[in-house]
Amino acid sequence: MIDFGFDKLALIGAVALIVIGPERLPRVARTVGHLIGKAQRYVSDVKAEVSRSIELEELKKMKTEMETAARDVGQAVQQEVDGANQAFAQTWSDLGDNSIAGGHGYEGNAFGVPAYKRPKKNWRLKRGAMPQWYKQQQGVRRHAQSGAARVARYRPVGAALRRPT
Repeated sequence: MIDFGFDKLALIGAVALIVIGPERLPRVARTVGHLIGKAQRYVSDVKAEVSRSIELEELKKMKTEMETAARDVGQAVQQEVDGANQAFAQTWSDLGDNSIAGGHGYEGNAFGVPAYKRPKKNWRLKRGAMPQWYKQQQGVRRHAQSGAARVARYRPVGAALRRPT
């Protein structure tokens, strides 16, 4: 920027005092100060915008580098998984071709394990397997009860003695 010393500022002030006059000099000085402040704010805004754009470019560059690195890692992992799958498939087919379980009578796979059969979901059987003492302790109903019997069972003691007249 322009380098102003004390002697140059004094010379400018003296010339301004002579040209502008002592009555209007404070108002002109105030206006000049506002304009200089606006100019400084504008310059600082431009500097901040330039630094933001530079940081944005750096972040975009870093993002593309990270994306390529992640893509490379993903491809390397996928290649390893594919290789392991191929090796497993080859081993599995070799075991199946050797007829390890020949003539055993199972309808399962080569190792003699029977095919999977889904278990039956019989909730009555499960409830019946629960001991009676546990049902009583937990308050599980053991017998079917009609609505009237249930009302009679859970009616308060005082209500049974009072009869409407």
